[in-house]
Amino acid sequence: MRQIHGVDDQNLKDQPEFRPGDTVRVHVRIKEGDKERIQVFEGVVLQRRSAGASSSFIVRKVSYGVGVERIFPLHSPAIAKIEVKARGRVRRARLTYLRDLSGKAARIRERDTFATVAAAVAKPAGKDEGTTPDA
Repeated sequence: MRQIHGVDDQNLKDQPEFRPGDTVRVHVRIKEGDKERIQVFEGVVLQRRSAGASSSFIVRKVSYGVGVERIFPLHSPAIAKIEVKARGRVRRARLTYLRDLSGKAARIRERDTFATVAAAVAKPAGKDEGTTPDA
């Protein structure tokens, strides 16, 4: 049985780091006849299931007033790429309560990323270069 898991681990794709609450754009390959095109599905990640090669995540969006959820296998060849558009600040791992909310109640606050916090710390707030003090 462990040999099967070893084969699965070789086929894992390198995806960006994202968590529940993040807004992502999933570029999905759609095959119609002999043609292939890319369709973008943008929404909020409701939950993530980490299980090695069979990891998956659920993305929810509201389209024409109707909530649409899709479950994507994380390492599927049908996923061309995943873009993280915004990082959400949530306190739960599964955001299924968003299904019952609509409008402003369904908003998620944006999370401060480590890079923006580190940039603010690196620049001293007391001194502004290029300006002269008023005398």
